[in-house]
Amino acid sequence: MNLANVDDSWMLPCMSKKLTGMDCPGCGIQRSISYLMHGDFIDAFFMYPGIYPMFFLFTFLTFDWFLKIKHGEKIKLILALITIGTIVTNFLIKLTL
Repeated sequence: MNLANVDDSWMLPCMSKKLTGMDCPGCGIQRSISYLMHGDFIDAFFMYPGIYPMFFLFTFLTFDWFLKIKHGEKIKLILALITIGTIVTNFLIKLTL
């Protein structure tokens, strides 16, 4: 795991963290995307665990836009709940550490 070697010079600062000193639920997503672009899939997960459920949700939404998928509404709901649950759980774990 190489969580220190990411170029963050292009990234936007988190205003929530800047103003309050606390991470927001989205803190880490930019670095996680940077890891994904460099092929560091495990590091991307450890930086922001919600990246993969979010990726699956957006991929499914894209396919469902063009192709009507049977039970698509249920699948979208389940993927959205998994994504939100992962993000909230990660945020709560960060708060307690």
